[in-house]
Amino acid sequence: MTNSPLEFHRESSHRCGVTLMDNQVGHAVAAAMQGKPGVTVTQLPSMIRVDADRRVEFDFDELTEAVGEEFDQNAFEEIMSTHYGRMVALDDRMILFSDPEDAAEYLGFDLKPVSVS
Repeated sequence: MTNSPLEFHRESSHRCGVTLMDNQVGHAVAAAMQGKPGVTVTQLPSMIRVDADRRVEFDFDELTEAVGEEFDQNAFEEIMSTHYGRMVALDDRMILFSDPEDAAEYLGFDLKPVSVS
C-alpha cells in the first residue's frame, strides 16, 4: 500500500491557508509570504497555495508594497479562491487560524467550560 497525499485523517492538521489566483497580484502576494516562519507557498498549474502552521497573517501595508498598488480586504478577496481555517478580517490585515480556540479573542467567544446537567 502506498501513502497517498489524499489520505483522510480525523485529527486536526493544525494548518490553515488560502488558495490564490494564478495572476500577477497572486504571485506578488505569494512572493511576500514566501519564507515567513511556518508558511509554505506552493505554485500549482492554475493556482497558488499559501498554507501555514496554526496561523497566517496577511498584512495589507506589507502587501500594498509588494503588489505596488493599494491592497486591502477587497483586493484580498478578489484573488482568494478558497480558504480553510477560521478567518478574521480586520481593517489592516486578514488572519487565519487553524484552531477556533486561537481566534477566540477576535471572534468574541470565551473558552469557559460549560456544565451540562
